[in-house]
Amino acid sequence: MLRFRHPCLPVSANRPCRWPLAIALLLGFFLTGPCPVAGALSPAADGFHVHPGESIQAALDAAALNPSNKVVRVHAGLYYPEGKRQAFIWFNQRHDGVQLLADGAVTLSAANPALTTPRAEGYPAVVNHVVYFGVGVGSNTLLQGFRLTGAANYVSQKLTQAMEPDTSFHKNLFFYTDGGAVKVFGRSSPTLRDLEVVDNFASPCAAGVSIQQEGANELPVLLENCVFRNNRAQVTGAAIDLLAGSAAVIRNCLLVTNAGNAGMDPLTLRGGPLTFTNNGVLTIFTGSRAVVDHCTFTGNRNAVDDMGGRSEYRDCIFSDNTLATGLTGTTRYEIDLLLGGKITGCVFHAPTPDLRTRVPAAANRLDAPPPRFTADFIPTDPAYARAGYRPRLVAVLH
Repeated sequence: MLRFRHPCLPVSANRPCRWPLAIALLLGFFLTGPCPVAGALSPAADGFHVHPGESIQAALDAAALNPSNKVVRVHAGLYYPEGKRQAFIWFNQRHDGVQLLADGAVTLSAANPALTTPRAEGYPAVVNHVVYFGVGVGSNTLLQGFRLTGAANYVSQKLTQAMEPDTSFHKNLFFYTDGGAVKVFGRSSPTLRDLEVVDNFASPCAAGVSIQQEGANELPVLLENCVFRNNRAQVTGAAIDLLAGSAAVIRNCLLVTNAGNAGMDPLTLRGGPLTFTNNGVLTIFTGSRAVVDHCTFTGNRNAVDDMGGRSEYRDCIFSDNTLATGLTGTTRYEIDLLLGGKITGCVFHAPTPDLRTRVPAAANRLDAPPPRFTADFIPTDPAYARAGYRPRLVAVLH
């Protein structure tokens, strides 16, 4: 199986250099051809099975129609789109309750260089989002165990009814552009678990996960045991973005070497106000809220900017989020709470831990020594014993 964990970094904010992944995908396409329908769309006792060269979407659709078996297991390999469209795979109201599980090491990519050219915007990506969750998806809908990569600011606005049949929520520019790896839209609250979200780029926001519930945020999106690495955004929320009126629980996640504010805000360039110049890799907009629990932010271009005022941060590590990239002339920081929030048990190690001095010193540690991370980002200094992300061993699914 072809598996690239460290593709070269972007040579510019808008044109990521992805030749290793592109070559791998191109070879894979000519060897296997376009993805056929999954070999057998009748489930085994433990669910529908998909192997390399078969269609994940066809299996998802079959599971959606099955009254009792809602599990789809994707076997080890590299999977990529067989056509240009908004999302590689999608969940909507009829997929509520479907569980999509990686059985082994599975990479889902937005890229297919056989369908595009190096001169095309977003090359080699051919879809906006690797995975889309639409209106009517509840918390019993699960995406687990995948590596999501390859998004590169490809934007198609050819929305198909098959992908999103609901018309009750307005679909603005951000519906199409944000969320390179994952887009969550409208009344949608899936569970995302044990994911590796790596080397994605989006403009303006959210190369990793974009949550856009449009006020239908009674149930939060759950992100658990996920790793966000080397994701880049032109503006905000390089790893995770909660657009206005959204909610999430982010538990035991690692965010490392992600970066936003790669250049001018595209909306500003169209004549709007200069608003977003120094954001975090987790951005929470006005009217949104998050519970961020036992997460580690390190080596990013800033950690968190929160404009909502209602979020909670519990037992998190904020260390050295001073990555020198993107727009210049601004101060790197760990957390920027525009309207405050509830922060307890968090440990900070950085020159500017709290940009607006809103973190209560009595309930947190603002001057901790270096965490001395292991290769798996486990801190070895005793000051961090109760805080931050810990790797979770994922059992092989059977």
